[in-house]
Amino acid sequence: MADTASRTMIRTQGRKAYSAAFDSSRSGRRHPLVATAMVLPLATLLVVVFGGWEAVVTQASSVGVMLGR
Repeated sequence: MADTASRTMIRTQGRKAYSAAFDSSRSGRRHPLVATAMVLPLATLLVVVFGGWEAVVTQASSVGVMLGR
């Protein structure tokens, strides 16, 4: 029974370390340009790998026709 106190303390320290490293409420909001700079490389990779450029052009064309342009 005496061993459970040390395990609880280790678990508590682990949770504190995790929340310090990954807690998003502490860091506030990210600037939109920073978020865009983070997303663009992945988006570009996905477009190239999966050939999504044609889908983007098709959707943009459909929206343009729907708006009357």
